[in-house]
Amino acid sequence: MPTVENLSIALTAEQADLLRQAVESGEYANASDVVRDAMHVWQEKREAREADVQKMGQLWDEGIASGKAQPMDFSELRDEARNRLREAIANGR
Repeated sequence: MPTVENLSIALTAEQADLLRQAVESGEYANASDVVRDAMHVWQEKREAREADVQKMGQLWDEGIASGKAQPMDFSELRDEARNRLREAIANGR
């Protein structure tokens, strides 16, 4: 088991009630399990957000590298997007 560190945290009354309810209902064995689970979810969301930021940076760089913007026909663009969507649905994606 990893090293455990005791911390003191402050919660609102509502948060403390929710935590107690989770333990009393048997959903969690104790308050520490609730907090550990919440930290795990927070960490996953944080990592996903960081991945999104990296992806946006990559897409930005690709956009810059693609050259100057050119005029586009919105109707053609919309039709192409709809065709891609139909194709994806047909292929089960």
